Amino acid sequence: MLKTQKIEYHDGDVLLEGFYAYDDASKDKKPGILVAHDWSGKNTFACRKAEKLAELGYVGFALDMYGKGKTGNTKEEKIALMQPLISDRVKLQKRILAAFETVKKLEPVDSQRIGAIGFCFGGLCVLDLARSGAEVKGIVSFHGLLHAPEGIATHPIKASILALHGFDDPMVTTEQVMAFGNEMTHAKVDWQLTMYGQAMHAFTNPEAHDPGFGTVYNKRADDRSWIAMKEFFKEVL
Repeated sequence: MLKTQKIEYHDGDVLLEGFYAYDDASKDKKPGILVAHDWSGKNTFACRKAEKLAELGYVGFALDMYGKGKTGNTKEEKIALMQPLISDRVKLQKRILAAFETVKKLEPVDSQRIGAIGFCFGGLCVLDLARSGAEVKGIVSFHGLLHAPEGIATHPIKASILALHGFDDPMVTTEQVMAFGNEMTHAKVDWQLTMYGQAMHAFTNPEAHDPGFGTVYNKRADDRSWIAMKEFFKEVL
C-alpha cells in the first residue's frame, strides 16, 4: 500500500517541508530518490513524481528548495524565489544537501542507495548535488539548466549522470550543452546526454504551453524520458 507523509527539516535556520512516498508492502529498505522541483517551488507536480517513484519500488522524496509553504505563481514570483539560489551556488548546494541528509535518515530508505531527479531549475539543483561530491549513486536532469557554478570549490563527482534535454530548449544554449559535456568528460564522470527532437523547455509538464517563453509540453518526449530514467535507475541503484 502506498504511504505518503510530510516531513519538516532544516537548512540552518530555514524551515523546509518535504513530502515522501513509498510502498509499505515490503519492509525491506528501498533506494531513495530525491525529486527537485522547478522554479515554482515544491508543488503538486513534484509530489506526484515522488508517488510515481514509489510505485516503482523506490522511496520518492519531493524536496523543498525555498522554505515551507513558499511557492510562486507568476513568473515574477518564481524568479524572486529562484534567483537567490541561482546566484549563490554555495547556498544552493547547501540547501539540497540538507534534503539529501534528510532522505538518508528516513526509516524505509537504504542510505547507501540514493538517487535524485530534477526538473528545469530542479535539474540544476540535482546536478549541483552531484557537483558537491555527495555520495549519490545516480542523477537525472529533465530539461535542466546545465551550467556549472563558477568561483566555488570543486569536488569529485561520484554519481552517474543522465541529462534529458530538449533540442529546441531556448533556455540552454548549444554552447552550454557542449560545456556540460566537456565538464563531465574532464571530471571523468559516467555520463549520458539524450536529446529529444521537437522538444522545448519543460517538455514533461502538461501545464506548459507557452511557446513564446519556450515552455511546451511534449508527450512523446515526456514518455521517452521517463522510460530512460527507469532504465538508468535499474542500472545504478
